[in-house]
Amino acid sequence: MLEYNLPRYLPSAEELPDSDETPVDNELQELIPGLLKAILLILWAERMDWLFAIDMGIYYHPDKPPIVPDGFLSLGIERFYDEELRPSYVLWDENVVPIFVLEVVSQNYRKEYTTKLDEYEALGVLYYVIYSSRRRRKPHLEVHKLVNGKYELQEGNPVWLPEIGLGIGCERGNYCGVTREWMYWYDEQAQRYLTPAEQVKQETQRAQQEAQRAQQETQRAQQEAQRAQQAEERVQQLTEQLRALGIDPDNLG
Repeated sequence: MLEYNLPRYLPSAEELPDSDETPVDNELQELIPGLLKAILLILWAERMDWLFAIDMGIYYHPDKPPIVPDGFLSLGIERFYDEELRPSYVLWDENVVPIFVLEVVSQNYRKEYTTKLDEYEALGVLYYVIYSSRRRRKPHLEVHKLVNGKYELQEGNPVWLPEIGLGIGCERGNYCGVTREWMYWYDEQAQRYLTPAEQVKQETQRAQQEAQRAQQETQRAQQEAQRAQQAEERVQQLTEQLRALGIDPDNLG
């Protein structure tokens, strides 16, 4: 699958550093892909054929430095192959090019719209996504899809990614206590998937509603039992009154 002219003897992932060790310029470069991964951990909790990595080096040649996106997604691979997890992503070991790569543009421009676009295009990454909240005249989110070996900019927000089975987009929300524009996954009807905190809140509200309904049912059952008891007591009173009048209530028929 890889078209590179690789040496015969190749290092393994354990022998290669996991990133370029360059600190991120902005906390959003960790939080934005971190949110996308957190949502996937809920959506695909039962799946073991995917990896969403954050700030992990992608090695495509042993003699060249890795490409280190802010986040990337690979499908059709082992989610975990041992308890130490992956130290890096080595293409000649994995044999799967990431299907989705994310770059979050910070105040220090890192050639996301030029050099990196060309690199991911040459690598064969199907979707290259660039997010920049600092843009004023252009959309914050750009989704580039590889078509016949060249990237084509996709329209819309969110953008449906059929090969992944998810949409990607951005809107205002709250994550880690910060209200701003965040990136999210969407379903085919453009409905946003919940964050972990939102899902916990929703499940809590649902549990509270169920508890409230159960309490109401208990109260109704208690009221019915009380009415039945009152009716029984009334019958007993009438029976005693009839007997006091010399009437046998068992022979009224």
